[in-house]
Amino acid sequence: MPAAPPATGSDDAVVLERRTQRVQPPQMYQVVLLNDDFTPMEFVVQVIQEYFSKDRETATQIMLKIHLEGKGVCGVYSRDVASTKVDQVLQAARSAGHPLQCLSEPVE
Repeated sequence: MPAAPPATGSDDAVVLERRTQRVQPPQMYQVVLLNDDFTPMEFVVQVIQEYFSKDRETATQIMLKIHLEGKGVCGVYSRDVASTKVDQVLQAARSAGHPLQCLSEPVE
């Protein structure tokens, strides 16, 4: 059995400082609908109401912004939620036979 090292009185323990870590909030993404000349305005309003939980007045205002400016933000979400919203809108548009385009982009 090896002998224990002699006690010298000095302690070789290392003391670590606890530092608080600052966690950045997750990157947020805005879901954007793009204007086209074929999708009926009423369908766009319905999509905004159903998938983005907007009341009829707000949905109509967003639809008019899309129509007049070429695109409009329907909501801001985490990456995964935004991606799901885009998929839902595109599937609804395709099922109804409309070429409505939807995408998500990082919030600056």
